Amino acid sequence: MEVRKSYLGNGTNLFSMVNDKGVRLDVSDFGARIVNLVVPTDTGERNIVLGFESSEDYTTQDSYIGATIGRVAGRINSGRFKLDGKTYQVQTNTEAGHTLHGGAPSFEGKIWQSQIIRTEDEVSVIFTLTSPDGENGFPGNLTTSVTYSLNNQNEWTLVYQAQTDQTTLYNPTNHVYFNLTGDVETPIDGHELTVVADQFAVLNSDGTVTGEKRGVNGTAFDFRTAKSLKDCFELANDAQKDLFSGIDHPFFLSHEKGADAILQSPDGKVSVEVETDQETIVIFTANFGQDKMNMRGKTLGHHGGITFETQAAPGAIEFEDFGEIVLRPDQVYHAKTTYLLKF
Repeated sequence: MEVRKSYLGNGTNLFSMVNDKGVRLDVSDFGARIVNLVVPTDTGERNIVLGFESSEDYTTQDSYIGATIGRVAGRINSGRFKLDGKTYQVQTNTEAGHTLHGGAPSFEGKIWQSQIIRTEDEVSVIFTLTSPDGENGFPGNLTTSVTYSLNNQNEWTLVYQAQTDQTTLYNPTNHVYFNLTGDVETPIDGHELTVVADQFAVLNSDGTVTGEKRGVNGTAFDFRTAKSLKDCFELANDAQKDLFSGIDHPFFLSHEKGADAILQSPDGKVSVEVETDQETIVIFTANFGQDKMNMRGKTLGHHGGITFETQAAPGAIEFEDFGEIVLRPDQVYHAKTTYLLKF
């Protein structure tokens, strides 16, 4: 196991964790983000996540790719919420007048403090950040950490911790996109997806949740057994899928024994198994339409990647059965997600 430090640009750094099996996980103090995840196969190395080659590319093209998202992942309706009888108005940053991913800029645009930890069988990079009271309108001085770890069992683990000095909202996630072909120009249509979830959250056209939990049976979002994403994209007459030209939805996990979600490459050579202690995975299939991005010398297009955003469901501050995102001063926030790589 080893870890190397290099420069990503604009005062930011890249930390490369490498295990004894040849897996390399690159993370940056810019947005506490994952930049590269390289696995060896019998046909050569594959970088199985989306990412840019410099911090400037994230700033100019898409600052959320690979980043830690916070304080609150997803949308807050109209940027308003109540805590202990007091109404808060936080920064809104969508065309529809909602708060997305904690406002802009937020965690994804910060340079985090970093610490490297090495053991015989695991290497970790711990990123820490303090979000001051009132930032983007949120109450409380919030101190948070994100720990990326890689071990010799080919597991990549994400651990979040946080404390606050005032009651506030906290619902972080990671916004990494997977494309297991290793080619950003190849859409994810041929990937097979399994999600152990009986229900998903219904969305309005502006991306906010309606409050309805809908059964996946008979919909494009039934991945309880492995299904090609192409089958989902091409299923006729599914209004929720058609609304966003793909998936952009929270899935309520059943938490049965084993992985909560599995993604397999079209050639069957690479898979990722996701296991989390969170109640929800928000899956987004990079529904970018005609919006193009330049990435690693190629063009990323529609359905170029897929996210597994483990978190409480967006809308949790409005709907009690969507999860709990209130953090109080006498609490320590803790969440963990593990990605098992097979190749």
